[in-house]
Amino acid sequence: MNDLHLSDSPVITTNEERRALRDSVGRLVGKYGRTYFKDVVKRGGFPDELWRDLGDAGFLGVHLPEEYGGGGGGLADLAVVIEECAAQGCPMQYIVISSICGPIIWRHGSELLKDRWLAGIADGSKKIAFAITEPDAGTNTHKISTTATPVEGGGWRINGAKYWTSGADEADAILVVCRDAELGPKGKPTLSLLLIDAKAPGLTMNVIDSALGAPEKQFMLFFDDVPVEPENIIGEQGQGLKQVFAGLNPERVAAAAIANGIALFALEKASAHATTRVVWDVPIGAHQGVAHPLAKSYIEVQLARLMNARAAEMFDAGEDAGEAANMAKYAAGEACLGALDNAMQTHGGNGLSNEYGLSDLWFTVL
Repeated sequence: MNDLHLSDSPVITTNEERRALRDSVGRLVGKYGRTYFKDVVKRGGFPDELWRDLGDAGFLGVHLPEEYGGGGGGLADLAVVIEECAAQGCPMQYIVISSICGPIIWRHGSELLKDRWLAGIADGSKKIAFAITEPDAGTNTHKISTTATPVEGGGWRINGAKYWTSGADEADAILVVCRDAELGPKGKPTLSLLLIDAKAPGLTMNVIDSALGAPEKQFMLFFDDVPVEPENIIGEQGQGLKQVFAGLNPERVAAAAIANGIALFALEKASAHATTRVVWDVPIGAHQGVAHPLAKSYIEVQLARLMNARAAEMFDAGEDAGEAANMAKYAAGEACLGALDNAMQTHGGNGLSNEYGLSDLWFTVL
């Protein structure tokens, strides 16, 4: 492992264009690196300079169509961007959010919404937060209670609450998953997706005090008759559950890419330390008790990356990627935490020191 640059592994790099993409992202983000990112998180800011450079280079919209300002690639390309950012020590959760909102608007939004938002998502000049999780519904989206009620003359009013909404304070708009006030044709509750201004009247944000080591803060959102204009519905009213999976499966692939990138960063640090740290006249990596756990983690991470590449490939091909995306996210999370644990163990007590930039990543895995 000593001479291998882990993020150059051929698992996801299936062609020269994608290898060039990974190299370009690595060079750009590497100019900032882990120290820069940690400092941003510590001061409670947002990595504006890095975000702007990623947008200017076309990396944030690599998965969106060219006619809307994107790069014309697919989810597999975006996964490379996300993974390489994390592999350079800069896990960017907001790119995961764009992997949700961008495809939903592209696949189901009106031409007006596509023209209004996609180019801005692609170049980083606009951000959209995604609000779906609720305190009493958890992962059961069928049971959400935040309600959109039609108003006379057109449009809706939203009432309810969401939590664990990432980066709401940085957003220009928020894509809200709502339950329709009126039952659907079969007498069952239906969902709709609505875009609201992040500064809309009636919207209140309370930051959640969390252990997450990321610049994107987490929020409780409260909706008190928040107005929504008629043109700000995504697709058809009542079809939200079907439409939301245009974003949730990409989100799973994107979250897996972050975890895999963090794992690559951790193993790179551990490999370097095991090579240069000498005890009793030999590098500690010469001992099987150090080398074997790292080798095990390396295998597990490569398997997780392969599963994620397959999920992205299926999504880009128009296949049902739900099962594969869930498997990829699970595998990446498990492999990442294992890699982080072994990397910290390799560093001994210093693995828990903030100076070494590993321990805080434990709370960044999505």
